[in-house]
Formats: sequence, C-alpha cells, structure tokens
Amino acid sequence: MNLNLIKFENSIKSTIFHKLPVNEQVFIKEKSIEFKFSFSQIRQLIDITRDLGMWNEKTIIEIFPNHTQKKVIFEKIIKTYEDIRRKPNSYKNFELKHVRDEQKFSFKTEDKDGFGLGLCPVASQKTRCCNLMTLDAVQSCGFDCSYCSIQSFYNQNTITFDSSFATKLQNLDLDKSKTYHIGTGQSSDSLLWGNKEGILDALFLFAKTNPNVILEFKTKSDNIKYFLENEVPKNIICTWSLNTQIIIENEEHLTASLNKRIKAARDIADKGIKVGFHFHPIVEYENYLNEYEDVYKRLIKEFKSSEVVLVSFGTLTFIKPVIKQLRKREFKSKITQMPFENASGKNSYPDKTKVEMFKHAYDSFKPWHNDVFFYLCMEEHEMWGKTFGYQYSTNNDFERAMLGAYSKKLDMEFLI
Repeated sequence: MNLNLIKFENSIKSTIFHKLPVNEQVFIKEKSIEFKFSFSQIRQLIDITRDLGMWNEKTIIEIFPNHTQKKVIFEKIIKTYEDIRRKPNSYKNFELKHVRDEQKFSFKTEDKDGFGLGLCPVASQKTRCCNLMTLDAVQSCGFDCSYCSIQSFYNQNTITFDSSFATKLQNLDLDKSKTYHIGTGQSSDSLLWGNKEGILDALFLFAKTNPNVILEFKTKSDNIKYFLENEVPKNIICTWSLNTQIIIENEEHLTASLNKRIKAARDIADKGIKVGFHFHPIVEYENYLNEYEDVYKRLIKEFKSSEVVLVSFGTLTFIKPVIKQLRKREFKSKITQMPFENASGKNSYPDKTKVEMFKHAYDSFKPWHNDVFFYLCMEEHEMWGKTFGYQYSTNNDFERAMLGAYSKKLDMEFLI
C-alpha cells in the first residue's frame, strides 16, 4: 500500500471524517495524498470541513486554493476559514437541517447513589461567580439547544429521574442560620417535566420546610400549570432564559417561543410569584444589538421592576469536549462560527465584543437599575467594571450582595 495512503488512513482514525459528505471525503483524501499533508493538517482539514458544513458556508472544495505549494495552500485555507469565522453571522439564508422536530427520548427512573446538590458546575475562581448551589432534580434535557454543554455530560436521549429524590430532599440537613440560593436548572430544564415523578411536589415541600432557601426554577419552557394550580412558597422564584426569536428558531430547538416564555412569566408574576430573566447566551449576529434591545424594552414595558428579582447576562463559552460533540452531530448551526479567544481556559468572544454586548444590555435596563439585581455569569472580574461600572472584590462579596438583594425582594430574613 502507498505510504501516503497509509498515513492518511492512520490520520483519520478517531475523527469525524466518515461523517462528512462522500464527495468531501473523496476530495480531502485526494488532496491529502497529493500534497502529502501531515497528520495534524489532515485532522485540522477534517474539522474545518465539518465546521463549514455545519455553518452552511462554502465547502472545502469551493475554498481550496489553486496553488502547488503545500505550505501556501494550508495558509490560505486557514485564512479563509478564519475570515468566515470572524465575519458577522447572518441567519437570512441559513438552512436548518437534521434538527429534531419533536421530543424523542426515553425516561428512566433509578435509585441513584449520592445526592445531586453541589456547587454550580462552572464555578471558578478565574471568573466572578455567585456560588450558586445546584440541585440535579433531573438529568438531561428534552430541549435541543445547539450550544448547550449538557449534551457532553449526559445521554441526550435518556431523561433520568432519581426514584429516591423526595426522600433525599427531606433528609437534607441545611444550616438553618444561613441563607441558601439553590437552582434546579443546571442539569435539565426546571419546568419542562412538570410534576413528573413528583419532583415539583418534593421541591415545593422542600421550600416550605426550609424558609432560609431561595429556590430558583430556571426554564425555556412555558409549562407553568403546576405553579398556577398550587400555592407557591414565597421563597420560590421562576426565571426564564430568554433570547431573540432568531436565535430561538435557529439554535434553541424545541424550546418555547419568545412570546410563550414572556407570556408564561407574565402569568406567574400575576400570581404574585417573583420572576427573573437570564440573557445567556447573548449571541452576536447581524443587527443583534437592536433585536436584543427590542426584547429588553418589551420586558420593561410588560413587567414592573417590583415583580423582577434578577436579570443576568452571559455569552457563549465552549470547552473542547462540547465543540467535539457538536461536530459529531448531524445538524446545522452557526453557534461556533465566532472568533475564538481564550477566556479563563474556555473559548469565547473577544473582550471588545463582550463589552459591547454586556454594556448595551445593562444600559438598556437603566429604569430597573435601582430595584433589580443585575449580574454577569461566568465572566472575568474586570468585565464587570468595563460594562456595569462596578465590580466585586471576591466571589463571596458577590454572593452576599445577591442574597441580600434577593432576600429583600422576597421579603425574607437575610441570614449571612
């Protein structure tokens, strides 16, 4: 066998080469052998080809330079690829493909070892963090957001419930002299499943028997039936992750529309339950600032600041396993078509872009500044000063400020 062919076959092992369209596989194979691309070049070429296809951009065949020198060829490919990555995204001619049009998954109930209460999985001293405690009431999510990291930790098609969840929750021994902020929306959507397997029954009872706990349900759904039909403890807050409708349609598959999410939040607030809004991720694309501003203004118009506990901002951050998982999927997404820069060990937007999006968002909510708690999620300490005009010295300072503001809004005693 030709040595270059052997090198090529070895290079594509454990890659996504065979997930590429057949004509692109043939093309890459021919060019790799012709120009004697190195092991790393072949692998990089495969990832570039996959990204271009996922982004619905020109193919590797179309951008391959007409040149005879291997070094020049690869330099031109990289430059074209990076130019495409860095240009403002547009969804005008974006063609969605191979996205699930309905929820197809199986349910599993099992007695799990341990109890899923711990620090937020993305907590880090490298970023300003609120020290949120998270409760894994359910594992894996029925939604299919293209940027979500849950898919790299759990089987996306199997939703797992802990059969002893209620018992473990009742036996949880918390310090009664301390205020806790616990969220249930990290390993799955908080409201999508309703009261399946009695999870909301258990969580409501937990809130009632632990008045020092601020229990947050974070969602992209409009499944609020249980909340409307039951008495809700005052230490429960419902928060919605919001985005522009363009991002919802193209990247947040199977989730409730923007209108449905806001309507659900309005119905919850009408019942006297405090609400909050997370803009995470804010995604850069053509005219994105104006479209996000329309959403910000709509919230200010439709909600009183006295009804809203919090508004948070964040953006896209990717660890390598998530990017690898996205490339394995058979779908179209522009979510990784962005200029990658290091952000505390992850890939994210350049600081200049982040300052633009966060400052614009915060300034847009000026009428609420004195009555609603605003924060940045998973951002470096200095980003606060650049966008909010102030920053916290430590994560503990941030946590105390948040808990104090939440407790005041909920008419709870703040226990340090």
